[in-house]
This record gives sequence, C-alpha cells and structure tokens, in this order.
Amino acid sequence: MTAGCGLVQRWGGAIKQIRPGDVIWFAPGEKHWHGATPTTAMTHIAIQEALDGKTVDWMEQVSDDQYPN
Repeated sequence: MTAGCGLVQRWGGAIKQIRPGDVIWFAPGEKHWHGATPTTAMTHIAIQEALDGKTVDWMEQVSDDQYPN
C-alpha cells in the first residue's frame, strides 16, 4: 500500500487494517476483497500475472453488511 489506510479480508477470515508500506499477497484464485476504510482513502499498486490473457476474475460487490462501519 502506498498511502492512506485500508482494509483487507480473505474469504472467511478476519478483516485486517493495512497501512502504507504493508505488502499483501493473495494466492491465485484466493477469494478476497480490499478497499479504503469508511473514513479514509487509500492508494495501492497491484501486481498480477495473466493467465490465458486474463488478469482477474471480478466477483460480487462487497455488501454494506460485510463492510465495517
């Protein structure tokens, strides 16, 4: 992460706070979400490989019930 304060959650895991300098890694195909906190913005750099010309499978949007207030 490069700036701000963010949140990340692996499927079925606890929500964790991330800050500038934190490096987060997810295994290929590991379901997760990441984003800013409800009160701060965040910026990050994502590095990902392509498989058969595709880099990501976007999943459902995180619901208000799943996202911390």
